[in-house]
Amino acid sequence: MDNKVIFTTDNDETVEFHVLEQTKLNGNTYLLVTDANENDEEGNAYILKAISEDTDESVVYDVVEDEKELGAIAKIFEELLDDVKIETE
Repeated sequence: MDNKVIFTTDNDETVEFHVLEQTKLNGNTYLLVTDANENDEEGNAYILKAISEDTDESVVYDVVEDEKELGAIAKIFEELLDDVKIETE
């Protein structure tokens, strides 16, 4: 999966990410995204969680910050992407 998505921040700025993988856990949808462009070998990766309701017109994502949740989701993404090691800080 290599889809580009554009997010709008709370400050109405637009940020483009590449979606590396998507997964669901306990009814929640998570995205593993990066800000690296196609020519960059390095970039920052983020795990985002859909926080909007099913009835909402658009999907709202937020960065996962809870250490326990982040660790669990990072393990799932590492298993889905064999050659990826995710370091959580």
